[in-house]
Amino acid sequence: MTTYCLEPTTRKSPEEDERAGFFLFPVLRSISISRNQDPSRVAIHSFGKTRRLRIEMVQPGLMRGRGNLRNRARLPFRPRSFLPRHPFDLILCESSFPRVKPLPDDTNFTNALMQRNSDLTPKPQEQTAILNLVNKIQAVLDNLVVAPGSFESCQLEEVRQVGPFKEGTMLTKENVAEIVVILKTLPTKEAVEALSHKLKEELQKQDPNEFLKFTLNEQGFDVEGNAAVVRILIATIGLNLRKLEPDLHLDAKIMHSHHAAIRHSRWMEENAHHSSIKVLIRLLRDLRNRFEGLQSLTQWQIDLLAHSSIMNNPSRQTLPINIAFRRVLQLLSAGLFLPGSAGITDPCESGSNRVHTSLSLENQDLICLTAQTMLRILAHGGYKRLLCLEPGRMNLNDMSVWDGVVVSPLEKAYERPADKKEDEDMEAEGGEEAMETTEN
Repeated sequence: MTTYCLEPTTRKSPEEDERAGFFLFPVLRSISISRNQDPSRVAIHSFGKTRRLRIEMVQPGLMRGRGNLRNRARLPFRPRSFLPRHPFDLILCESSFPRVKPLPDDTNFTNALMQRNSDLTPKPQEQTAILNLVNKIQAVLDNLVVAPGSFESCQLEEVRQVGPFKEGTMLTKENVAEIVVILKTLPTKEAVEALSHKLKEELQKQDPNEFLKFTLNEQGFDVEGNAAVVRILIATIGLNLRKLEPDLHLDAKIMHSHHAAIRHSRWMEENAHHSSIKVLIRLLRDLRNRFEGLQSLTQWQIDLLAHSSIMNNPSRQTLPINIAFRRVLQLLSAGLFLPGSAGITDPCESGSNRVHTSLSLENQDLICLTAQTMLRILAHGGYKRLLCLEPGRMNLNDMSVWDGVVVSPLEKAYERPADKKEDEDMEAEGGEEAMETTEN
């Protein structure tokens, strides 16, 4: 390939290809360029006997590479658009994979799930205790909304029940109910304390012999009775959220989370009223409490996961509890809550926010490998130990044998990078020592 400093004539071939920069020139005449002139140079590259030429404009002084320009103009960088993908789900594409064998008999597994749900359901005494305390507190707070009277420390806008107690998915020995109190005024720490004193005073008027313990915290305050606890979660109206000051008021992030809890409670009340969804939520909460790898899952993520596993199918009919429980582990094992997955879109937030993006990468990987180990144990008949129906504590980090099959713990695919704080501290110490030596 030979490079010339040439100037093409105005005669051009009709086969000119402007997009690729190729031209066919029947006549070329050379020109002379003096040092005083500063014209653009035309690099002509000959291609074969057809004299097909490629024209490149070259600025004076630029270095040339192997048959191309090193400093050639490049197209602007365009980031690749993110296309989330849903993991493989046999329920959604069952028609494409016809069965060659009939479904296995899951009667024993279904009975085990229902037995575990019965064990997790609060006893009538527990339900009565928590219900009585909630009704008393709700009545006092509703009265403060309608007729505050001489109470002027704060003004109440709305009182809403949220959480597992409202949804009907409360576990036994976890008699905790949550009530969100929305204030018209700014949520100062003094106002929250005054509200707790007012509530205590009104409850003691109703039953002087009842012992109630009030404890202030960063979310509001707790009312603890003999057999139940009611958490009062403080929030404020939307106009006041921008006026919050960290030194005087409660944290703004906590206020937003309490408003989100109200939206979640309303959505569950409208869309997840089926009993199978509540049973699956209770079973998944039990797994989260007993296995460390699932403890990073939030209550809202478990609610949406249970609802999607039961209702998200081509027929839009509720799936049996045994199929839905196995489907949850299959989806988590396939990477439903991993980076790049479509996951589950939050129905209570604007946009297409996926609920698993709030988890750290380490927790996403831990949830996936924990579900994979559980699914392997479930596939080989270990559901009784998995559901805690047999004595003995189960540790997924230990090797186990099920029906002659060895199930070994999986290794983490993601390792958290080392923090840079140690290096920064070492550099700071080295700088201080250097300053001391210079001063001495």
